Amino acid sequence: MPDKRTALRERPFIGPRLDVGKVMANLVLPLAGVVAALAFGAVMLLLLKADPIAAYAALVQGAVGSTFGLTQCLVKATPLLLVGSGICIAFRANVINIGGEGQIILGALAGAALPLAFPQAPAWAIIPATCLAGFLAGAFWGFIPGILKARLKVNEILSTIMLNAIALQLMNLLLQGPLMDAEGVARGTFLHQSAQLPRQSWLPRLVPQTLLHSGVIIAVAVAILCYAFLWKTAIGFNIRAVGLNPKAARYSGINVPFYEALSLTLAGGLAGLAGVIEVIGVQHRLMPGLTSNYGFTGIVAALLGALHPIGLIPASVFFGGLLVGADKMQRAVQVPSSLITAILGLIVLFVSSATIWARRWMAHRDTATALRADRAARGAEARDGSCPDPIGGES
Repeated sequence: MPDKRTALRERPFIGPRLDVGKVMANLVLPLAGVVAALAFGAVMLLLLKADPIAAYAALVQGAVGSTFGLTQCLVKATPLLLVGSGICIAFRANVINIGGEGQIILGALAGAALPLAFPQAPAWAIIPATCLAGFLAGAFWGFIPGILKARLKVNEILSTIMLNAIALQLMNLLLQGPLMDAEGVARGTFLHQSAQLPRQSWLPRLVPQTLLHSGVIIAVAVAILCYAFLWKTAIGFNIRAVGLNPKAARYSGINVPFYEALSLTLAGGLAGLAGVIEVIGVQHRLMPGLTSNYGFTGIVAALLGALHPIGLIPASVFFGGLLVGADKMQRAVQVPSSLITAILGLIVLFVSSATIWARRWMAHRDTATALRADRAARGAEARDGSCPDPIGGES
C-alpha cells in the first residue's frame, strides 16, 4: 500500500487556492471597520440635526465629482502613500513608528534649505538632490529612535512622539530666524514662512490648472519598490522574520536589533521624502502646518492596506478622497470641522480594531489548522500500522 504522505507529495499541482480567511482578514474586515465608522458618523450627524445622506453625498461629490476633486485626492494620497510605505516596513519588523510628523518636518526642512542655498542649480540636478536630502534628513530622524531601541531598549513609541515635538519646535525656530522670508521682513510682515523656492526646483505638474504633480508617480514607484524590497530581497526577508518571531529570528542568526533600527531608519527616510515632495510639489515654500497630520493618517492607511505596499495604494487614495470630500461635506451641511476630525478618528479606531482582531483570528485559525493536520497524519499512520522513526524513517 503506497504511503499516503508520498501520494500527497506526488499529487499534481492544480493551481493556487483562494484563502477565504486571508481575504476576510486583509480586505473585508478593514472595509467593514470603515463602514461601521461611517455608520457611527451618521448617528453623530443626526444628533447635530444634519442629514447624513446629504452629508455623505457631498463627501463623495467633493472627492470624485470633478477633475479638481479627483486630482486633489491624488495630491493628498501622495504623502500618505510615502509615509504608509515606511509604516509597512516598520510594522513588518514589529516596531511602531509614530514619528512620521517629525520626519516629514525634517524632510521638508532639507527640501526647502537646499534649493534656497543653490537658487541657480538646474532642475535635472536640484530636484533629485533635494529628494535625496529630504530622504536622508528623515532617515536620520528615524535612526535616532532606532538606535535607542537597538542599543538601550528605549520604547520607540515614546521616543518617536517626543522627536515629533522637537522637530516642530526646530522648524518654528528656523522659520523665525535663518529661513524666514527676507522679503516679508523687509515689508514688515514677519510671516513665519520661508521664501518661495526657485521655480526649477518645483516638481512638474501633470494636469494644468491643478495641484497634481509628478510626485504621485514617485510615490507609486516607491510603494512598488517597497514590495519588491520586503518580499524579493534577503534584507526584506530578515525584516519580516524579525517581525514574525524575534526569538526564532535571533536563534537562526539574524541580528534582530540591527533590522529593527534599519526598519525605523527606512520608515523615517520615506516620511522625509513625503515632506520634501510636499514642499517642492505643492507648497513651494516651508510654512507651519505643512504635515497636515499625514504622519498619523499614513498609519491608518497602511493598516487599511493590510500593511502591504500594494494594498496601500488604493487605501491611500481612499483616505485622500476622505480628506478632500470632508471639506465639501462641512460646507454643504454646515457641521463643525471637529465632526470631520471625529469621523476620521472613528475610522482610525474601527480599522485598527478590525486589523488587530483579524490578526488574532488568523493566528488562532492557523494554529487550529496545524493541530487538525497533525491529528489527521497521526490517524493515517495508525491505520497504516506505522509510526514515525526519530531519524526520519518508519518502523
